[in-house]
Amino acid sequence: MTGDPEPISAQARRALEQELADLRDERRLVAGTLHDSLSVGDQADQADELQRADQLERIDRRIEDITERLRQAEEAGPAPTDEVGVGSTVTVRFPDGSVESLQVGELAEALDQTLVTADSPLGRALLGHRPGDTVHYQTPDGPASAVVVSIGGSPTSS
Repeated sequence: MTGDPEPISAQARRALEQELADLRDERRLVAGTLHDSLSVGDQADQADELQRADQLERIDRRIEDITERLRQAEEAGPAPTDEVGVGSTVTVRFPDGSVESLQVGELAEALDQTLVTADSPLGRALLGHRPGDTVHYQTPDGPASAVVVSIGGSPTSS
Protein backbone atom coordinates (compact mmCIF):
# COMPACT_ATOMS: atom_id res chain seq x y z
CA MET A 1 0.00 0.00 0.00
CA THR A 2 1.08 3.54 -0.67
CA GLY A 3 0.97 5.08 2.80
CA ASP A 4 -1.80 7.42 1.62
CA PRO A 5 -5.29 6.88 2.99
CA GLU A 6 -6.78 3.84 1.26
CA PRO A 7 -10.46 3.35 0.45
CA ILE A 8 -12.24 0.25 1.73
CA SER A 9 -15.09 -1.76 0.35
CA ALA A 10 -18.61 -1.35 1.74
CA GLN A 11 -18.36 -4.88 3.13
CA ALA A 12 -15.09 -4.15 4.95
CA ARG A 13 -16.54 -0.88 6.27
CA ARG A 14 -19.58 -2.75 7.66
CA ALA A 15 -17.29 -5.34 9.28
CA LEU A 16 -15.17 -2.63 10.92
CA GLU A 17 -18.24 -0.70 12.07
CA GLN A 18 -19.69 -3.88 13.60
CA GLU A 19 -16.40 -4.68 15.32
CA LEU A 20 -16.29 -1.11 16.64
CA ALA A 21 -19.82 -1.39 18.06
CA ASP A 22 -18.98 -4.75 19.66
CA LEU A 23 -15.77 -3.34 21.17
CA ARG A 24 -17.60 -0.34 22.61
CA ASP A 25 -20.13 -2.71 24.23
CA GLU A 26 -17.31 -4.86 25.60
CA ARG A 27 -15.51 -1.77 26.86
CA ARG A 28 -18.61 -0.66 28.80
CA LEU A 29 -18.85 -4.11 30.42
CA VAL A 30 -15.16 -4.28 31.34
CA ALA A 31 -15.07 -0.67 32.58
CA GLY A 32 -18.12 -1.43 34.73
CA THR A 33 -16.19 -4.19 36.52
CA LEU A 34 -13.26 -1.96 37.47
CA HIS A 35 -13.32 -0.79 41.07
CA ASP A 36 -11.72 2.08 42.88
CA SER A 37 -8.15 0.94 43.60
CA LEU A 38 -8.55 1.91 47.27
CA SER A 39 -11.39 -0.57 47.75
CA VAL A 40 -9.56 -3.54 46.23
CA GLY A 41 -9.18 -6.38 48.71
CA ASP A 42 -6.59 -9.16 48.61
CA GLN A 43 -3.88 -9.83 46.02
CA ALA A 44 -6.19 -12.00 43.90
CA ASP A 45 -8.61 -9.09 43.64
CA GLN A 46 -5.73 -6.80 42.71
CA ALA A 47 -4.55 -9.25 40.02
CA ASP A 48 -8.08 -9.41 38.57
CA GLU A 49 -8.25 -5.64 38.59
CA LEU A 50 -4.92 -5.37 36.75
CA GLN A 51 -6.04 -7.95 34.20
CA ARG A 52 -9.26 -6.00 33.50
CA ALA A 53 -7.28 -2.76 33.24
CA ASP A 54 -4.97 -4.42 30.66
CA GLN A 55 -7.99 -5.73 28.77
CA LEU A 56 -9.50 -2.24 28.77
CA GLU A 57 -6.25 -0.82 27.40
CA ARG A 58 -6.21 -3.39 24.55
CA ILE A 59 -9.84 -2.63 23.71
CA ASP A 60 -9.12 1.13 23.70
CA ARG A 61 -6.16 0.65 21.32
CA ARG A 62 -8.28 -1.42 18.91
CA ILE A 63 -11.11 1.13 19.05
CA GLU A 64 -8.59 3.85 18.23
CA ASP A 65 -7.13 1.82 15.32
CA ILE A 66 -10.55 1.12 13.80
CA THR A 67 -11.72 4.70 14.25
CA GLU A 68 -8.57 5.98 12.52
CA ARG A 69 -8.93 3.45 9.66
CA LEU A 70 -12.54 4.47 9.06
CA ARG A 71 -11.56 8.15 9.12
CA GLN A 72 -8.78 7.56 6.57
CA ALA A 73 -11.11 5.58 4.31
CA GLU A 74 -13.56 8.49 4.38
CA GLU A 75 -10.76 10.88 3.33
CA ALA A 76 -9.65 8.53 0.55
CA GLY A 77 -13.09 8.42 -1.05
CA PRO A 78 -14.28 5.62 -3.32
CA ALA A 79 -12.05 2.90 -4.74
CA PRO A 80 -10.27 3.89 -7.95
CA THR A 81 -11.69 2.69 -11.26
CA ASP A 82 -8.65 3.37 -13.46
CA GLU A 83 -6.22 1.14 -11.55
CA VAL A 84 -6.52 -1.59 -8.95
CA GLY A 85 -6.55 -0.33 -5.36
CA VAL A 86 -7.88 -1.39 -1.99
CA GLY A 87 -11.64 -1.60 -2.35
CA SER A 88 -11.51 -2.31 -6.09
CA THR A 89 -13.39 -5.12 -7.74
CA VAL A 90 -11.14 -6.56 -10.42
CA THR A 91 -11.78 -9.24 -13.02
CA VAL A 92 -8.73 -11.37 -13.79
CA ARG A 93 -8.00 -14.18 -16.24
CA PHE A 94 -5.68 -16.97 -15.16
CA PRO A 95 -3.43 -18.98 -17.51
CA ASP A 96 -5.89 -21.92 -17.47
CA GLY A 97 -8.51 -19.61 -19.04
CA SER A 98 -10.64 -19.22 -15.91
CA VAL A 99 -11.95 -15.74 -15.22
CA GLU A 100 -12.84 -14.46 -11.76
CA SER A 101 -14.03 -11.16 -10.33
CA LEU A 102 -12.38 -10.47 -6.99
CA GLN A 103 -12.67 -7.77 -4.36
CA VAL A 104 -9.32 -6.38 -3.14
CA GLY A 105 -9.83 -5.71 0.55
CA GLU A 106 -8.16 -5.45 3.91
CA LEU A 107 -10.09 -7.95 5.97
CA ALA A 108 -10.27 -11.60 5.09
CA GLU A 109 -13.75 -13.04 5.52
CA ALA A 110 -13.54 -16.78 6.13
CA LEU A 111 -16.43 -17.62 3.80
CA ASP A 112 -15.88 -14.92 1.17
CA GLN A 113 -14.28 -16.65 -1.80
CA THR A 114 -14.28 -13.45 -3.89
CA LEU A 115 -12.04 -11.44 -1.57
CA VAL A 116 -8.27 -11.21 -1.76
CA THR A 117 -6.50 -9.13 0.84
CA ALA A 118 -4.23 -6.30 -0.26
CA ASP A 119 -1.32 -7.94 1.58
CA SER A 120 -1.75 -11.39 -0.04
CA PRO A 121 0.60 -12.28 -2.92
CA LEU A 122 -2.14 -11.85 -5.56
CA GLY A 123 -3.54 -8.73 -3.87
CA ARG A 124 -0.10 -7.06 -3.73
CA ALA A 125 0.54 -7.99 -7.36
CA LEU A 126 -2.77 -6.46 -8.51
CA LEU A 127 -2.39 -3.10 -6.72
CA GLY A 128 -1.65 -0.24 -9.11
CA HIS A 129 -2.30 -2.23 -12.29
CA ARG A 130 -4.71 -1.46 -15.12
CA PRO A 131 -6.80 -3.55 -17.52
CA GLY A 132 -4.53 -5.45 -19.92
CA ASP A 133 -1.64 -5.68 -17.44
CA THR A 134 -0.20 -9.08 -16.56
CA VAL A 135 0.70 -9.50 -12.89
CA HIS A 136 3.11 -12.04 -11.46
CA TYR A 137 3.02 -13.40 -7.90
CA GLN A 138 4.21 -16.32 -5.81
CA THR A 139 2.00 -19.17 -4.59
CA PRO A 140 2.91 -22.17 -2.42
CA ASP A 141 3.13 -24.12 -5.72
CA GLY A 142 5.49 -21.59 -7.29
CA PRO A 143 5.25 -18.57 -9.59
CA ALA A 144 1.84 -17.63 -11.00
CA SER A 145 0.37 -14.93 -13.19
CA ALA A 146 -2.95 -13.37 -14.11
CA VAL A 147 -4.17 -10.73 -16.56
CA VAL A 148 -6.25 -7.81 -15.35
CA VAL A 149 -9.38 -7.91 -17.55
CA SER A 150 -11.38 -5.06 -16.03
CA ILE A 151 -11.88 -2.98 -12.89
CA GLY A 152 -15.28 -2.32 -11.36
CA GLY A 153 -18.50 -4.28 -11.20
CA SER A 154 -19.60 -6.82 -8.62
CA PRO A 155 -17.32 -9.63 -7.46
CA THR A 156 -18.42 -13.06 -8.71
CA SER A 157 -16.72 -16.41 -9.05
CA SER A 158 -16.94 -18.43 -12.23
